[in-house]
Amino acid sequence: MHSFLQRGNALLAYTLSVLACLTFACFISTVFLNYRTDVDISTVRIVLKNIPDYSASREENDLGFLTFDLQTDLKHLFNWNVKQLFVYLTAEYETPNNKLNQVVLWDKIILREENAKLDFKNINTKYYFWDDGNGLKGNKNITLTLSWNIIPNAGFLPNIFAQGSHSFKFPAEYTTSRI
Repeated sequence: MHSFLQRGNALLAYTLSVLACLTFACFISTVFLNYRTDVDISTVRIVLKNIPDYSASREENDLGFLTFDLQTDLKHLFNWNVKQLFVYLTAEYETPNNKLNQVVLWDKIILREENAKLDFKNINTKYYFWDDGNGLKGNKNITLTLSWNIIPNAGFLPNIFAQGSHSFKFPAEYTTSRI
């Protein structure tokens, strides 16, 4: 009647169909969950320096150094469809040259097995807070926000913004001492 290969093909096609349905059920069971949470961010120390840019333009650019505190609990974000979280802190500000500037200052990958309760004190930024020009000097509206990407087992990769942010201002004068 049916050969061994025909029966194997039918079994494989059925198995793949069932697995596709289970994967879709995994995705649909967690897609409508609320992944937002509250965050408390504060700046501890703010330093601003004017650093020469050694590219072709030879201009001097602003370089900000921040120390910040961060408290949030992300444990409730983990469910059976979440492998890990990619958490990052961004600074948004406006300059006369650019309407919107966004700079990633710090990031962390949190695996399922790790402690997802973040309670950091006096943390330095991981990346430079560099502005092309002098847009940081005296800037009164720098906003820090915490965001994360959820890395799922099945489904799309959502970008979630935390509830709460922190605004601060840079000093009107440059710091001349070493940091």
